[in-house]
Amino acid sequence: MRVGLDVGGTKTDAVALGDAGEVRARVRLPTAWGPAGVVQTVLAAVDRLAEETGPSAEAITTVGVGMPGQVRPGTSRVVHAVNLGVDELDLAAAVAPLLGVPVRVENDVKAAALGAHALDGGGGSMAYLNLGTGIAAGIVTEGTLWRGGRGTAGEVGHISVDPSGPACRCGQRGCIEALAGGRALAERWGRPGVLPVRDIFDAAETGDPLATALRSALARGVAAAVRVLVLTADADAVVLGGGLTGLGQRLRADVAAELTRSAAASPFMRSLRLDERVRLLAPGSPAAALGAALIGATHDAEGALARG
Repeated sequence: MRVGLDVGGTKTDAVALGDAGEVRARVRLPTAWGPAGVVQTVLAAVDRLAEETGPSAEAITTVGVGMPGQVRPGTSRVVHAVNLGVDELDLAAAVAPLLGVPVRVENDVKAAALGAHALDGGGGSMAYLNLGTGIAAGIVTEGTLWRGGRGTAGEVGHISVDPSGPACRCGQRGCIEALAGGRALAERWGRPGVLPVRDIFDAAETGDPLATALRSALARGVAAAVRVLVLTADADAVVLGGGLTGLGQRLRADVAAELTRSAAASPFMRSLRLDERVRLLAPGSPAAALGAALIGATHDAEGALARG
């Protein structure tokens, strides 16, 4: 039985996969703060899954963990996971001796890309575009995750597509993340609310000028990311995931319309039919946890492997 965990800033989603790849159990629990808290959360999630599957289930053979931050290629060392209070943590070294099984660690967006690819049928090439507080993507071809030479393949959020656009936290202007990232949109909206981007969409439908401009910027930013991913990786499909996809078909329709509008003057861009390549990840999908389980079961030279 393979276990996969998606360790997020507030909650951890964990799945156990049977030998045929079916989900045998799924649990969710709060993520504790700091390196010790993350270790505690991982151990607790694995224990809960073992309880859920029962004593007759096959033994856990591998554990994969997806989490925010940078995972240094060839290691299980996570750095700059600020939403977890982690500056640096060798997670596999911390938990594998206690679990007694191989543990692999991967960036959460890359893990989600692999999971989304499996949920999408597992064939061809796919780019997973995570739309949340920030913007990032993972690219998968025939079941293989493309990390690039330094593990940064798919980091499209800080591509500047409008030099006169809004300032980005990275120091540039008009980055995709500055146009379409949840944090940037909430800051520019500047009004209190539990779900600011949903409020922006609702207000835009009433004619609010600021909301209309921000909603348009979101569509332009996501459309730009789709173009980048198709033109550089030739992805057959771009699957949208992350918190902003809670907007559902309103988001997809805006992005498709922007892709159609921007391709109007270019026969080449129209031939790519970008609007038809965009899909939404199903709400509540355990893509990141599923992808982490698949990464955990991979024994090639990529990723981090530690044994207890």
